[in-house]
Amino acid sequence: MTIPAAADRIAALDLVRGAAVLGILAINIASFAGGPTAPLSPRLSGSASPADELAFVIGLVLFEGKMRGLFTLLFGASLLLLVDRRDATGDDGARWQARRLGWLLVIGYCHQLFLWNGDILMIYALIAPLALAMRHLSGKAMLTAAFVLFTLWHGSLTLIGWSSFAAAEAAHAGTTSPQQLADLARGAAASSGQLARDLAVLRLPYGEMLGERLVQTFFQPLLVTLITFGETLPLMLVGMALYRSGLLSGAWPSARIARMGLAALAIGLPLALAQAWWAWSRDFPPEAMFFLLVGAAGPQHLALTLAWLALLVWAAPLLAGTWAGRRLTAAGRMALSNYLLTSLVMTGIFHGWGLGLIGTVGPAEQWLFVILGWTIMLGWSAPWLARFRQGPAEWVWRSLTERRVLPLKQ
Repeated sequence: MTIPAAADRIAALDLVRGAAVLGILAINIASFAGGPTAPLSPRLSGSASPADELAFVIGLVLFEGKMRGLFTLLFGASLLLLVDRRDATGDDGARWQARRLGWLLVIGYCHQLFLWNGDILMIYALIAPLALAMRHLSGKAMLTAAFVLFTLWHGSLTLIGWSSFAAAEAAHAGTTSPQQLADLARGAAASSGQLARDLAVLRLPYGEMLGERLVQTFFQPLLVTLITFGETLPLMLVGMALYRSGLLSGAWPSARIARMGLAALAIGLPLALAQAWWAWSRDFPPEAMFFLLVGAAGPQHLALTLAWLALLVWAAPLLAGTWAGRRLTAAGRMALSNYLLTSLVMTGIFHGWGLGLIGTVGPAEQWLFVILGWTIMLGWSAPWLARFRQGPAEWVWRSLTERRVLPLKQ
C-alpha cells in the first residue's frame, strides 16, 4: 500500500510518535479496565495472581512514564517546529499556535467529558503557552531550565510522600509504629473507597455516568495539571531543545544517537528495576505508589524516555522502507485520531454503556486488549492515509485552527 508522502512531515518524528501512541495504551489500559486508581497497584481490587503482578511490573519498567514522556517531548518539538514554519512564511506563528492550543483544549475537554477521564490533551493545551514563551532561549538554556524545574518538582513530591515510603518500609520490616499502622490503614481505606466510587460511576448507563462526570471534569484537569506541571513543562522544553539540535531531523550521526541512548539506558534501567522490585516486594502500597510515580520515579522516567527516543530515532532509517516502519509512521501521522479512537474502543469494551467489563480483567489479561488496540491503530492508519491527507481528528483540529474547511481527500 502506497501512502503519499507529506512534504511538511519529518518521518522520524512521525515514527516515534507512532510508537508512543501505541506504547501509551500499555499504561492507559489499566485505567480503562480498572478505573483511574488502577495504575497504582494490581492489588487494589483484591488479590492479584503472579502473572498479574508480573504484567504490572513489566508495564512499570518499560512503559509507565516513558510513553507519556515521549508524547510530551514530541509535543514540545512540534510546538516549536510549527511556530518556526509559520514565522518563516511571514505569519504570526505564536498567535496561530495559541489558536491551535485553544481548540486542543476544547477537544481535550470533550474527550475527558464524553469518553474517558484520563485525558492528557487539556494538560498540554494549558502548559504549552509557557513553553512557547521560552522558545527564544538557547537550547542549553532550555535544557538547564528543564533540569532545574524537573529536579525541584520531583524532589519536592518525593519529600512530601516520604512518610508513605517510610510506612511501607516499616510494614515490610515488621517495625511499624502505631502512627504508621494508622497511616497505612487510612491510605488503604481511602484507596479502596475511591476505587469503589469510581467503578460505580463507570458502570452506570451513559447518561447517568455523564451527569456524574460533569462536576468532576470541570475541576480534575486543573488538579492534574498542577500535579504534573513539573514533568510536562520540562519535557516540552527538552523536546524543543532536541528539535533545535537537529536530532529529530536527521542531523545527528547514528553513533552520537547510540551513545545518548546507551547512556540514558545505563542510568534509567537500573533505577527502574530497583524501584519496581521495591514496589513489588512491598505489595504495591497505593499511597507510596502514587508518590513513587509522580515523584521518586522521575529521574528514571526521564532517562528511559530519552533511551526510547534514541532507539527509535536511530532505528527510523532502518525501518523506513519496511512494513513496520510504514505502519508506525502512519499511526504517528494520525496520533490524535488514534488516541481518541483508542478511548472510544476501550471505553466501549470496559464501561457500563458498552460491554461492561470494567473491574473484571486483570493486568495479565489486559495485554490482550493492548494487542487489539495496536492491531486497530496499525491496521487502519495506512489505508486511511492512502486516501486522505490527514486523520479525521487532525483534519477537524486543523480546519478549526485555520478557520476554514480544508481539503481532506488526496
